[in-house]
Amino acid sequence: MNDNNHMFSNRKLFLLLIPIIAEQFLNSLMGMADSMMVSNVGAAALSGVSLVDSINNLVVQAFNAMATGGVIICSTYFGQKDIKRANESARQVILVSTFISVFLMVICLIFRNSLLSFIFGSIEADVMHAASIYFLLTIISYPGIALAAAGSAIFRAQSNTKLPMNVAIVSNILNIAGNALLIYGFGMGVYGAALATMTSRIFSAVVLLTMIRKDKYEINIREYHKIRPDFGKIRRILAMGIPNGIENSMFQFGKLAIQSSVSLLGTAAIAAQSMANIFENVNGVAGIGVGIGLMTIVGQCLGAGRKDEAIYYTKKMIGWGYVAILVSCLFTYAIARPVVFLAGMEKESAELCIYMLGWITIAKPLLWSPSFVTPYAMRAAGDVKFSMIVATLTMWLCRVTLATYLIRVAGMGAMGVWIGMFADWGIRGIIYTIRFKRGKWIHKVIE
Repeated sequence: MNDNNHMFSNRKLFLLLIPIIAEQFLNSLMGMADSMMVSNVGAAALSGVSLVDSINNLVVQAFNAMATGGVIICSTYFGQKDIKRANESARQVILVSTFISVFLMVICLIFRNSLLSFIFGSIEADVMHAASIYFLLTIISYPGIALAAAGSAIFRAQSNTKLPMNVAIVSNILNIAGNALLIYGFGMGVYGAALATMTSRIFSAVVLLTMIRKDKYEINIREYHKIRPDFGKIRRILAMGIPNGIENSMFQFGKLAIQSSVSLLGTAAIAAQSMANIFENVNGVAGIGVGIGLMTIVGQCLGAGRKDEAIYYTKKMIGWGYVAILVSCLFTYAIARPVVFLAGMEKESAELCIYMLGWITIAKPLLWSPSFVTPYAMRAAGDVKFSMIVATLTMWLCRVTLATYLIRVAGMGAMGVWIGMFADWGIRGIIYTIRFKRGKWIHKVIE
């Protein structure tokens, strides 16, 4: 295929991907900065926030799944040049995200303390106190998370990745500045961290929903109060989003199951695992950015009826994913010791964290890209059920089961989490690669 005939030149790919990667990286870096600040409040505060973030990540992934359904549908219509139906679908994404997030917020507010006790069982009183405070305020931010995800997805579906990045930059600056002011300036501890996080999330949603009203964007939304359910479009969005939501939810439930085992190891191990998780999130953001961009690329290619290009770009992005993860892992490992020092981590926790990160830096560049970049293309092509089933099975039968055994029975400590994860990545990557090469992953997304 002549390069001049491709829908996306290398320059266009970079312009699409770099803002996504920058946004993902910034979000993770700010998460690391948050944890450093909370860590200075004390190990109990960091542990409490970490436990709540295990739940919040589940919620965030569910909202992102709904947004993913919107990206798939809207980008496919956009590739077909059917802007009218792309706009109609975008309005339904906003409606669904609003309804689900408000409903979930109310449920979690009612059962807040019961959820914490049920998931984490009997943990130290000071850890539970910190978790309860942080959970309360982050629950209130759920509609902000959902609508920001929906707004970003709608912009990305029309290849506009720069605006969501700019909003994320300002939002994260507000978050980190708020943390510094409320934690250090006013001594508000965990409450201050939660308040800053809540404010920044609501800010992102308000700005994105305001910007998307403008006529200069091909997909734009006005008069939110006049949006009414279109159940045909909602079914299409949910048909794409729900399997991805189940996949992500099972992934987060699995992490919660593993976290419950880690919580038995004591505060030092919880803190080390928490910081290792943050580092692992940071060194994965470039690869995730490549995958998110690939969804828009594949959606537009298939919408334009160019199946060969969808395959071509998937192969190309898997290769870019290898490079992105390698560079990210090396960078993260290089900054790890200064970060744990500035975070004021206790020596035992810091040493365990660095040890685990060393193994992550070796395994992740080898295993991650085919196991995570490939399914982004599959979802954009409508192969959402297969990726859901594979990810769920490998997560629970490999990662959770193996990690639980290694921690609770073999006595390997927190390192058992990562051995289980490496096994999961390897098996998942093999299965996805076979599926991709057989060509059974491209489905008809919309009529």
